[in-house]
Formats: sequence, C-alpha cells, structure tokens
Amino acid sequence: MRRPQLKIPSWLPVDGFILALVATVGLAALLPARGTAATVADDASTGAVALLFFLYGARLSTREALAGMRSWRLHLTVLACTFVIFPLLGLAARGLVPYVLTQPLYTGLLFLCLVPSTVQSSIAFTSIARGNVAAAICAGSFSSLVGIVVTPLLAALLLGGDGGGFSAHSLVSIVLQLLVPFLAGQLLRRWIGGFITRHKKILGFVDRGSILFVVYSAFSTGVVEGIWHQVSPWRLVSLLGVEAVLLALMLTITSYGSRKAGFPRGDRLAITFAGSKKSLAAGLPMASVLFGAQAGLAVLPLMLFHQMQLMVCAVLAKRYAAQAPDEPESGAGAGGESGALPESGGRKTSVRPRRGESVGAGTSR
Repeated sequence: MRRPQLKIPSWLPVDGFILALVATVGLAALLPARGTAATVADDASTGAVALLFFLYGARLSTREALAGMRSWRLHLTVLACTFVIFPLLGLAARGLVPYVLTQPLYTGLLFLCLVPSTVQSSIAFTSIARGNVAAAICAGSFSSLVGIVVTPLLAALLLGGDGGGFSAHSLVSIVLQLLVPFLAGQLLRRWIGGFITRHKKILGFVDRGSILFVVYSAFSTGVVEGIWHQVSPWRLVSLLGVEAVLLALMLTITSYGSRKAGFPRGDRLAITFAGSKKSLAAGLPMASVLFGAQAGLAVLPLMLFHQMQLMVCAVLAKRYAAQAPDEPESGAGAGGESGALPESGGRKTSVRPRRGESVGAGTSR
C-alpha cells in the first residue's frame, strides 16, 4: 500500500533561502565564532559584502534601466512608498516602545523600513498576477540602486545613536564596502557582462553564500555578546503582529493609491508588489556595516518580514491572476509580453516559477 505523501499547500511558498538562513542562525547559536575565528569571520564577511555589491553592479544593465525610465511616474511612486511612506510608518511605531517592542527590536523594525525594495520576487509576483513585468524590473532595480545611497543616509538621520554608533566612519565604510564595489561592477560590466550572463546560476550561489556568511558572522557576535537574552517569545509574537499590520498598510496604500492616481492595471500590480516589499539581500549586508556587533538582533525584523511578504504576496498574486481580463492590459511595457523578460539574444524567458520552486527564492532581492 502506497503511503500518502505530505504535500505543502500551493499557496504557501517555502523559501529555500530562508531555510538556509534559519540553519545558519542555528549554526551560529551552537558554534559561534570566537577569538581569532571571530576576527577571521569578520574580515571574510567584509570581503563577502564587497563581492556581493560588485556582482550587483555587474548585473545591472544600464541600457535597460535607461529604457525603463519612460515610466517615471510609476518609478517615483515606488520610490516614495519605499523611502518616504515606509520610514514614516516606522517612525510612527516608536510609540510601541517599550510596551510592545523593546528598543533594539524597534531599531531593527525602523531599519527594515529604510531598506530598498526587492527585485526578483517583485518580478515573479507581478508576472504571476499578469501585471507590467518590465515596470517591476525597472522599479526594483532603481530602488536597489537608490537604496545604496539613501538607506545609509536615512539610517544616519533617523537611527542616530541607535544605529550601532553610526558616525562619519560608518558612512565611509558604507562607501568603501557598498558603493565603490557597485560602481566598479558597473564600470567593468562591458568586459565581464558576458561572463556574468553565462554563469548566472553559479554566481547566484556566490550571492547566497556571501549573505549566509554575513548572517553567520553577525549572529555569532550576537551570541557571544549575549544579546539574544533580550528577546522573549512574547516580544517575538508582538513583533510579528506589528509587521503584519505594517505589511497590510503598505499593500493597502500601494493598491488603493495607485488606483486613485489613475495607473492602468498592469502598472498598479507592479506598484503594489514593488512598493510594499523589502529586500533581504540588500538589507543584510547594509546592517552588518551599520550596526556592527548589534547586527544580529537588528536584522531579525527584516528576516521575519521577508518571509511574511512572500507568503502574503503569493496568495495575492494568484488572486489577481484569477481576476485578470482575458487579454492582458498593456502590462508588458518594454519587456514584451507580460510574464516574459528580454534576454541579450532576443529570446524571452518566463519569470513564472517552475513547479515546486519557491517564489522569491535565490537572493530574494
């Protein structure tokens, strides 16, 4: 007799990268880096962050970004949601301290509100919902690019002394570890772009490996410093509740606001998914530079919010797809048909996840 197999509901995306992050946190809790090993891990983490942003710069096509600027109203809307409305909601949550959130958890929540939007998962969800995929590509890319400069500046302005001692030295570290490698990748793209394209899958593992190394280093420091004794189960449940409200507010604002602004259906979907989400891949390296020894606890809200947004947006994307008209509404833009991305060879490749593949997996940018 054949045994029944346990199947994961199709509406519940299991992000393999999140599982790897959880395993890395567990490893840091059981075997944290100490002494000389901690110094080596910290130096390697610095190099991993620089490599990560170099690859980001090498991947971003300047030509595609300039072509996407035609939808400037849409991009400004997404940027306003990411770097204006999100931070304002984060500041409003200050009233929850100390009754609902501790000060360290609130600092992490506010940092979450300053991080740029995602790229890959925004594209995937927009494609599933039959929205403007090209706009989602450009909106997510612009947000990541702007975030390299804006996120540290907002952190300096809003976090102040809570940002792990944010100072002029921290700003210099941001420039050297994030901006300089990114610009170097852009400058060298002309010569290494073909290599990047041909080995995209292999370099994807480099991306994820770099981020996991940053997480291990940050959480090891947290374990050694004993910061995890500051978080109780009640505080974690409270944090999840606050983040659920935050996500619901942003989904409502982006959906209703884009409708009132007169955007077509395809653009509204791109704004909803790109404007309501936050990038784990961009936020983790930034946090390691901004917060130093406190990075472990500071990124906890971002890690929880990331998985929450994947689960909620997967349900919404399928619901929007069921409500879509038979003929897609001019949602393709520069990317051709909705759900297809242009490649250098002129072919089109679907961004819909394969059966059994997690939406937003990989670097989840």
